[in-house]
Amino acid sequence: MKKALQATALSLTLATSTAAMAEFDKVRWQVPMGFPSSLTALGDTMPEVAKMLDEMSGGQVTLRTFEPGKLIPALGVFENVSNGNIPAGYSWMGYEWGQIPASALFGATPFGLESQEFIAWMYHHGGDDLLKELFQPYNVYPILCGTISPEAAGWFREEMDSLEKFKGLKFRAAGVGGEIMSEFGMSVTLLPGGELYQALETGVLDATEFSMPVVDEQLGFYQVAKHYYLPGWHQPSTNQYLYINLDEWNGLNGQTQALIENTCKAANTVALAKAEALQGAVLKKFEEQGVQLHQYSPEILNAFKEATDRVMKRRSESDPMFDKVYSSMKAFQEEHRPWKYYGYLPRDFGFEEADK
Repeated sequence: MKKALQATALSLTLATSTAAMAEFDKVRWQVPMGFPSSLTALGDTMPEVAKMLDEMSGGQVTLRTFEPGKLIPALGVFENVSNGNIPAGYSWMGYEWGQIPASALFGATPFGLESQEFIAWMYHHGGDDLLKELFQPYNVYPILCGTISPEAAGWFREEMDSLEKFKGLKFRAAGVGGEIMSEFGMSVTLLPGGELYQALETGVLDATEFSMPVVDEQLGFYQVAKHYYLPGWHQPSTNQYLYINLDEWNGLNGQTQALIENTCKAANTVALAKAEALQGAVLKKFEEQGVQLHQYSPEILNAFKEATDRVMKRRSESDPMFDKVYSSMKAFQEEHRPWKYYGYLPRDFGFEEADK
């Protein structure tokens, strides 16, 4: 009798386990990425997401990642997911801003929300609902899946100590930040990360921005430009997304959808923690390699802010959805402002003592 009861219990356990496993759809998606997986926190987050999904689903949900250019062009994730050429893809949001201007706000908003504020807005102040509303007409279901630290403002061959020096400069930038920089007479172009070193070395570009210090180091910009400008006013948070074809998404059951959504929430923690952990050491290394670290002067930052206000006003007046998203962001930023001011130590507190 004891053995019979043990056998029955084992059978029920196996049956329950099998039934639970069966609640996950069998997913086999090819997922091209906008960034090489070798780029820290920027490109290695999606492979980590794929690993987590595979482990938690017991192999039911398998996303096979592909390096940029292997399946589709590096900047072609949105278009190919929208058209159904691929089931899903992973990229920074904003490369599609010529077609969906408001998308760039979710990738990065100049003088906008910092990383922790952006997550707060997305999950608790309606940002995620606006995101889904924005992309639904294009048959795309985007999921925030990798928030990282601010970008740097750019690499230059000479010191940028006046606004006059920006005129005529051949500069790589993306999203809204690129349009704002054009206000200063800069010739702005968009190139994938893998092409930037050669463009900078050969003079196709005079200067470039791309990402955080740890990523910029991997791309070798410090070898051909020695003036590194911060803060990243144009991109106070950097946000990557898992783009999923809406038909594919709607074909999944609720448990599989929840697994993917929650894994991407975990990815935000993983990516941001890694990003914050590494930047200080890289900046020190840059200085040892002869790079001069600069903060833009208040005069230049104020000029960028005034130009940002002009561009945002112009875009908001011409695009109701841009206005809706930007207004929501600004309302939360204003609501959050007293807590940000009073709740945290000033960023320069203790620095003078530390330098003595």
